[in-house]
Amino acid sequence: MVREALAQDAALLAGIAAYRRHPWRRTLADPPAVWAEGSSRLLDYGGTGPVLFFVPSLVNRAHILDLAEDASFLRFLAAHGAHPLLLDWGWPGAIERQFTLTDYVAGRLERALEAVAGPVVLVGYCMGGLLALAAALRAPERIRALALLATPWDFHAEDEEAARSLATSLPILEPLMAATGTVPIDALQTLFATLDPFGVTAKYRAFAALDPASPRAVRFVALEDWLNDGVPLAAPVARETLGGWYGENATAQGAWRIAGLPVNPAAITCPTLIATPARDRLVPPASAAALATVVPHATVIAPKAGHIGMIAGMSAPQALWQPFGEWVAGL
Repeated sequence: MVREALAQDAALLAGIAAYRRHPWRRTLADPPAVWAEGSSRLLDYGGTGPVLFFVPSLVNRAHILDLAEDASFLRFLAAHGAHPLLLDWGWPGAIERQFTLTDYVAGRLERALEAVAGPVVLVGYCMGGLLALAAALRAPERIRALALLATPWDFHAEDEEAARSLATSLPILEPLMAATGTVPIDALQTLFATLDPFGVTAKYRAFAALDPASPRAVRFVALEDWLNDGVPLAAPVARETLGGWYGENATAQGAWRIAGLPVNPAAITCPTLIATPARDRLVPPASAAALATVVPHATVIAPKAGHIGMIAGMSAPQALWQPFGEWVAGL
């Protein structure tokens, strides 16, 4: 067992070293912005067909949806009969550090939607799915259809103890939040690493065995660069999400509110797609699938991929991009 442990440690260190010296760098330019407010921009990927308005998470860079030329969900859709827009939340400045979830949804997201002509297909990814859900309930006349990709709902569905443990970190984070107005990137990454504590070491050991020039190795580096380039979370939002979502399961309990009104997915009336990736370790499939039990007549797909792999992994075109495009075409 000692030899095995030493061999694993050697592979882990080799994988980390190989990642650090890999030459790949993201050079893909952003498309033009058609709207901006504060640190946020609405990026227009062009194309013809239905407008798809993408809402990403607040804690990661939006370009996971546009990672590279050969790993861009949005450019794929633009080339296959749709017109994607991406709301890039940006880095929280002095104003955004004071934002609550209500400020993000009933303020910035709604104003971005108002800048777009006609009803849109609103697409939320991860945390962004909850923001999109709330926006769809508040302004149904602006929403043609709704897609919720790897979106949590029942935060206590599979591991209540792990979810509650994230909430217990809030008192420890308070000094950081008082000093910076945010939960800094390093603290966020440490917190969410506890949801899959062995995943980080396993992936670097596997990377050590890859040919650095192979497409799989290049994609690994692209995804790791994105993961390591996070965004701080505004302190009021951190308290709402860690305490309310993870600690109290406010979403599934019917206690989550935006601008004083409950976020009730049972009130959704537009066509809805729910994607619950089968190998998701950040949003357990049961947590995301809980939405399908309350959203009326939802179409549910279970891509054979993980939380990030579904969006930008090697199998993403087959796992999500093509099925999603077919759903949009059928609206």
